[in-house]
This record gives sequence, C-alpha cells and structure tokens, in this order.
Amino acid sequence: MSVNGVQPHRGAETPATQVLDAIVVGAGLGGIYQLYRLLKDGLKVRAFEAADGVGGVWYWNRYPGARVDSHFPHYQFWFSKELWDETDWSETFPAQPEIEHYVNHVVDKFDLRRHITFNTRVTSAHFDEKSGTWQITTDTGEVVLARFVVFNTGGLSEPKIPPFPGHETFAGASCHTSHWPKEGIDLAGKRVAVIGTAATGIQVIQTIAPIVARLTVFQRTPNYAVPIKNPKITPTDLKWMRDSFDELKEKALWSRGGFVFPDPPMFKDVPESQRDDHLRKIWASGNLSIWGNTFADFQINPEANAYVTNFVRERIGERIKDPALAKKLIPSDYAFGTRRVPLENGYFESFSRDNVTLVDLREEPITAIDTTGVNTKAKHYDADVIIYATGFDSGVGSINRIDIRGIGGRSLRDLWGRDLRTTVGMQVHGFPNLFMTMAPFAPAAAICNVPVCIDQQCDWIADAIGFVRSRGLKSIQPSAQTEEAWMTHHRAVSEPTLLGQNKNSWYRREGPDGTKRELIAYLGGIPTYRRACDEMKASGYRGFELT
Repeated sequence: MSVNGVQPHRGAETPATQVLDAIVVGAGLGGIYQLYRLLKDGLKVRAFEAADGVGGVWYWNRYPGARVDSHFPHYQFWFSKELWDETDWSETFPAQPEIEHYVNHVVDKFDLRRHITFNTRVTSAHFDEKSGTWQITTDTGEVVLARFVVFNTGGLSEPKIPPFPGHETFAGASCHTSHWPKEGIDLAGKRVAVIGTAATGIQVIQTIAPIVARLTVFQRTPNYAVPIKNPKITPTDLKWMRDSFDELKEKALWSRGGFVFPDPPMFKDVPESQRDDHLRKIWASGNLSIWGNTFADFQINPEANAYVTNFVRERIGERIKDPALAKKLIPSDYAFGTRRVPLENGYFESFSRDNVTLVDLREEPITAIDTTGVNTKAKHYDADVIIYATGFDSGVGSINRIDIRGIGGRSLRDLWGRDLRTTVGMQVHGFPNLFMTMAPFAPAAAICNVPVCIDQQCDWIADAIGFVRSRGLKSIQPSAQTEEAWMTHHRAVSEPTLLGQNKNSWYRREGPDGTKRELIAYLGGIPTYRRACDEMKASGYRGFELT
C-alpha cells in the first residue's frame, strides 16, 4: 500500500546485539522532528511506526470533514526556513489530505523515510541497569537495544470506545473516527448514527448531514463551538508568511498558546460600553482567538469569563430557532473555555434539517447496540453505519499501551495508575534516558498549538541527550525531589484557573471507573514553561541524576 504515491519502507533488520544511540517511537509530527534533530546531531537512530505511513493523527484521522483548527500559518514545522519557503498552503485551515501530503514532503525532503520502520508497533521497553540500555521489543518479534528512547506517540492516538453491550453484533459498518478506512465509507443515502459531539463529532456531523438519509446524533455533553472562516490562501499571503518567518517564529515560540495574537486587555480596562464590540470583532475573526485572546484574565476572573460565556451563548442561540433544541445544544452547566473549544461551519444549523435527530444521552442513555442499531433507555434507533466520535485516552493512553519498565523492573503503567507524574512532561523519575513528548503536565499535553510545543520539547530532549553524550555520562533522569517540585508548580499554576476547576473536562485524566482525576493540562503558559526548561538546561541539569 502506498501513501501519497510513496511505497512504505519497513526498515533494515537490526540485530539485538547492536546498540543504537536512540530509538524514536512514532512518526507523527513529534516523531518526525525528533528523528530529524537526533540524526542532525550525528546519532544512530531508528524510528518505529505502527502505520504504513507517516503523519500520526493526520494519517489515522481520515473521517469526513477532518481538518486542523490551528490557522495559517501556525500549523507547520518551525525548524527550517527553507521548508517554509517552498510550502504552498491552499486554505487557512487545511484539511487532512493536505496536511498528510505536507508531512510526507517533509519526510522525503530530509531523507527520513529510510530510518523509519513501518507497520511495526513497539510492545515493550525495558531498561537494563547493567548495560545502561533500553531493550525495545516490537510486535514483529524484533529486539533492538538503544541508550536513549523517545516516545513521540502523541496525545490523541489511543481511541476510547465505550463498551456498549452488543456492539460487536452490529451488522452494519462501524468505526472510531481515528480508524477511518483509507477507502472511506459510503454514507450517501445511509442511516448513520454518530456517538459524540466534541471537536471530531462536530466536524463529522456538519459534513455528512447533507448527504445521509438519516442522521442520529447521540450527545452526552453539549459543546460550545466557534464559527470557522476558511478563506483560500493567496500568493500575497504566502509571501507574507515567508517574509515574516523569523518574527512569527519568535512570537509563536514565546506566545501563551502557540499562536501569534495581539496581547489582550484586562477585563476591567475595557469600558462596559465597548465590551460587546470588542468580542464581536474577535468572534468575526473565525478562529480560536475568542477562546484564548479575549481578555488577559479570562481564565482567572469569573466576571470576565461569565461575560464571554454569555456572549457566546447568545451568538449560538441566534442560529438555533427551536427553543427546545437550543436548550439541548447550548451548554448551561459549565463556562465557555473550560472545555476544549471546537471550530464549526454550519454545525448548529445541521440539527434544523429534517433528516437529523438529536438524542440527549442525559435523558435517554445508551443501553446496548444490536445488529440493527442503537438502543437507548427510551427507544431503538436504526442505523446502517455507526461512527464513534468518542475521543481518546488523552495524554497517557498511547504510552500506557506499551510495557515500559525502568530501574528495578518498575512498571510505568503501574506507577501512573497509582500516581500520575512527570518532570516538565518529558521525563519520569526511575526511568533513565527515557523521554516523551505531549505527555501530561506540559503545554503540549493539551493547551498548545502542537507544532510550536513539539518544536520546543524535541529540542530540549535532543539537547539533554547531547549533554549526556558530550560529557561521557551514561544516563540522565530527574530526581524524585525535582519531579515533586514540578508537580507542585503544575498544580499551583493550573488548578486555580477556571479551566482547572472544571472537574469534568477532557483535560482531566479519566480513571478506570470513569471518574475524572488529575488535570493533565499545564496552564502556566508556554513562556513560563519554556523558561523552566531553559533554566534546567542552563544549570547543567541541576536536580537531575546524572551517572
């Protein structure tokens, strides 16, 4: 099978007796840049990828309507000006095929594909204290040794499918949005059930509503959503992007969320008579600025948050003519911005179509799935296709899938089951020379434009590895004290925010019993986080155990 016309490469067999410098797990955006950076530094590196192509989330998520919600020009790699100069984007919010094509171009431009072993899933990583190496085992039976291992497995790569009784008996087509088949699913004229109304569900619903015979949407929690404006990118836009590279990069890497927005005012500094106009201008921009750039104290000032929340509710309400439907679709029990904010294009209008039915799972929860459709407490809904837009085991799922054992055979999965913790979201005490990106308690875990955050994380990891190698050391890991200090800092800057106080948010880890636990999102902002990471590096990694 080919990806954008390129035949996948399984990679050369590496005997277990050979010790590589580093193993990179995953070939999404993080894995690609990590591989590039480590190779550039002269390391012997090999990457493993479960799919037959690169792209990570942009490989797996091919569902109808899939597109990025970070606007042009922010969602792309920042490490190469040359790459920027030769990249032509077609629209402000590119769709999945364009991003996948871009990622493949990056891999081939920098000759990375030959270093990636595709169709291979890492199943275990065990640290050998005597040799100071990690033993990596794959589902093909291959065993590889490496001094360093970096898990770039992504925060949204382990799908959650609720274990509805009877789901395996359904006679029609069914899949999670993250495993949409390459050949697609013919939905035209079909009866389709969509379970879930978060960001992915919104994209699917608004896209397929006009083409299906009947669409039944099962909603557990109503969602705020912001209208998207997606104009085509002109040659003038591209020239501005290229000419502004240095300025944009500096601003993005030190921005609060990875976007170049103007600094917002404090709520009190905007006269009451001007607040509505202020928000209307931001709303009209058609991007996520209404979430992150309204008022500087939006996430800590209840009055500011309430004002924005009421504004958003009014704007959504203007588009829903049926009061009963509006009551179901407009959130009333949590504030705007305290959950993930999706972008939409006609989502709310979709429910006014004659062929669309909204099922409120708070009124009639799903009890079972059978051969012909979905059963709730109230009735049966026929379906030819069931689409699970039910989200992911965020932050930890993709890493916990792998049997990772550190010093003394200590299991990372067991540790995190008892006490989820990291140091700056990139290392864990007791696991020397093991690194990760997009893990809990860093901006990249949730609240960040991904390319900006992975750029910083991959560079920090590469620099730490370079520090160990250049000084003839064997390993690096945070001390228990350093790890506890980071967790204390994380709680201090994150929990007091209004988002942090939302106990039922995607940004909290969900336990086995369905209850919400730790807040995995770091809410101190990118500048605070970068300074903390930079200080660790500048100090010679004081507070880390170096052997």
